[in-house]
Amino acid sequence: MAREKKRRSSGRRSPLAAAALIGAGLMITGAVYAGASAAFAATDTQASVSTQLTVEDGEKLFQANCATCHGLDLQGTPNGPSLYGVGELATEFQVATGRMPLQMQGPQAPQKEPQFTQEQIEAMASYVQSVAPGPSYPDDHILDGEGDVSRGAELFRVNCAMCHNVAAAGGALTEGKYAPALTETSALHMYAAMVTGPQNMPVFGDMNLSDEDKRDIISALLFQQESVQPGGASLGSLGPVSEGLFIWIFGIGALVAITVWITAKSN
Repeated sequence: MAREKKRRSSGRRSPLAAAALIGAGLMITGAVYAGASAAFAATDTQASVSTQLTVEDGEKLFQANCATCHGLDLQGTPNGPSLYGVGELATEFQVATGRMPLQMQGPQAPQKEPQFTQEQIEAMASYVQSVAPGPSYPDDHILDGEGDVSRGAELFRVNCAMCHNVAAAGGALTEGKYAPALTETSALHMYAAMVTGPQNMPVFGDMNLSDEDKRDIISALLFQQESVQPGGASLGSLGPVSEGLFIWIFGIGALVAITVWITAKSN
């Protein structure tokens, strides 16, 4: 007598089972991705720490990009001044604002986009400081913008406005030189300019302006950068010069145009 074969159940699998299988797959994939991302992030952090530039790296950068003008030992050449006593503050200022390396000789080194990263700039500044010490970075509270704004504005008006304009919009000097606008200057570079006296700017030592005075001036300038200009367009904040020019060109020009239009229409 032949054995009966067991028939295999031909029932359909529940839709919930398929959904559960897909969900489990997604959860496993997400867990693997999160773990891999964390591992890569840890590796990147370790790499950034291990690749932090040193004074030796700054020396190599200086020799490759600055020594042609300033000398291998910072002694200066006919094409560039000595850097003895310059220090890291002035070096960071000149390179971070793009004034150095200098593109061409002229009345004044213009500000432009920096050619190095901030890490490279600080490495070169550290090298200069190690060889030819000079002014260094200030304490953080000098740059915090929490000083006396009204007192700083008065100090700026007395000591700086004759060149930089009361609104810190900059101004022309003699022989093609100029005082740059301070409308986008960082707090560190404001301090560096007062301490090191770049270009045509005088050095403001502690006998002229104390650190608290400098802090108040920086606070006033930062407040001015962040404040909203009331009354519409500022016209460069140059006062009656730009306002009068605007009225002369556009105001009188509009009156002349209207007069011509009325005359032509009547004819």
